[in-house]
Amino acid sequence: MGKHLIEIDSRLQRLYLWENQPDPRDRQLIREYPVSTARNGLGERNGSFCTPRGRHRIAEKIGEGRPMFAVFKARVATGEIWSPPLSASEPGRDWMLTRILWLEGLEEGKNKGGSVDTHARYIYIHGTDEEHLLGVPVSHGCIRMKNADVVDLFNLVETGTEVDIS
Repeated sequence: MGKHLIEIDSRLQRLYLWENQPDPRDRQLIREYPVSTARNGLGERNGSFCTPRGRHRIAEKIGEGRPMFAVFKARVATGEIWSPPLSASEPGRDWMLTRILWLEGLEEGKNKGGSVDTHARYIYIHGTDEEHLLGVPVSHGCIRMKNADVVDLFNLVETGTEVDIS
């Protein structure tokens, strides 16, 4: 059992970081952050642009040591630093900023394997340029966070940390 557990509540648009304990009644809340899940709601199918439900784990942590607002494309830092003028030059771009926590489903047939595989769908927890929209479901399937919050979370969790999305 990892030392932390992440719980994402899509109804409340909140992410909770818990100290993991064998008995859930003994868990202590460490952090709570506003998030933004998918505009299309919850769902697992590839191409649905929905946030997948169920038990996941952090498969990879990407962006260690990168500056705040560092831009990523296909999980690789582009060397750009997000700014309003850069954003205006590429309207409609889905900005992945600062840090990426790449998720992997743990439930065969629900969020792992075939056309419902969270990892193959490239579902991440990542920083966003639209911090003012957190608390509203507006993403394309990922879980968006404030850039300072995603750095904080990134520094607290390890690869393998369980993530439960409901």
